[in-house]
Amino acid sequence: MIPELQPINVGLIGFGFAGRTFHAPVIRAVDGLRLAAILQRKGNDAANAYPDVRIPRTLEEFLASDSIQLVVIATPNVSHFDLARQCLLAGRHVVIDKPFATTYAEAAELVALAERCGRLLSVYQNRRFDGDFKTARKLVASEALGRVVLYESHYDRYRTQLRPGAWREEAEPGSGVWFDLGPHLIDQALALFGTPGAVSADVRVERDGARVDDAFDVTLLYQRLRVWLRATMLASKPAPHFLIHGTKGSYVKYGLDPQENALKRGELPGGPEWGKEPSEAWGTLSLMEGDKVAEERTIPTEPGDYPEFYENVRDAILGKAALAVTPQSALSVMRVLELAQQSNHERRVIPYA
Repeated sequence: MIPELQPINVGLIGFGFAGRTFHAPVIRAVDGLRLAAILQRKGNDAANAYPDVRIPRTLEEFLASDSIQLVVIATPNVSHFDLARQCLLAGRHVVIDKPFATTYAEAAELVALAERCGRLLSVYQNRRFDGDFKTARKLVASEALGRVVLYESHYDRYRTQLRPGAWREEAEPGSGVWFDLGPHLIDQALALFGTPGAVSADVRVERDGARVDDAFDVTLLYQRLRVWLRATMLASKPAPHFLIHGTKGSYVKYGLDPQENALKRGELPGGPEWGKEPSEAWGTLSLMEGDKVAEERTIPTEPGDYPEFYENVRDAILGKAALAVTPQSALSVMRVLELAQQSNHERRVIPYA
């Protein structure tokens, strides 16, 4: 009889919204991973939700257990660099919730450290595993739209009120909607089209009393393609989540992947219906013949699958697969984040370098 492989023990740092919603239940859904520890400095939320999991109160106590092989960091952005550095030096593999860090320099230092330590380092770009993005990626790869000339991705919300005490709305490094939603949209665009030739950005404050940016319009410039990445907190009627124009036609998709809301409701990943959209939410593909619409049909949305991210991390640690979200791709996202900040400050187009 072949002995069963021992699961990879995972330690989660942070049990706020990200850790509680996007990480702990997804990790638990992946065969071969075991959620063994959650570092929560105050409160008993983690202990109540996961009574079978060890709940250390300090990083020292958390790292004292040699059994933890993979550490997931789901804490405020400003803490990512220091926590990841300490965990890598302690010999652990590390996944960091986006954004990678608050600066490109910090992120590059972590990549170099991971290489020296011989440890896996990745960033939780779960939106690569949104069903609508997987569908858009398939359409682009199949050239169903012909040569893509415009790719537009919106992340629109309607939230007029500020959230008192929320660190994302405080004036500190890594706060604001550009560092919150920008990494998702950038990573998706780079996964489709590679690095751009230049970046142009308008990152701004729209809501009364806001202390950090809460809206952006960012353009990635390619030779024969424009990528528009947009977000606002004041869209009472959201724009299409994806709008893609090509030489053969267009794809329009409204609404967001259902996995986030399912996780917020406490649903657990898995089962045949997980990540599936109702047919009324599917996008529309319009194909042209000359100047007339030759065909228009709905395109079934691929099922979303956030556990796929952690399945890939598991397999990469075991040497069975290449890492999907590589440190190099995460560095490219950080580069675009910073170039957009520079473009916004200087009010000019900045070459990608």
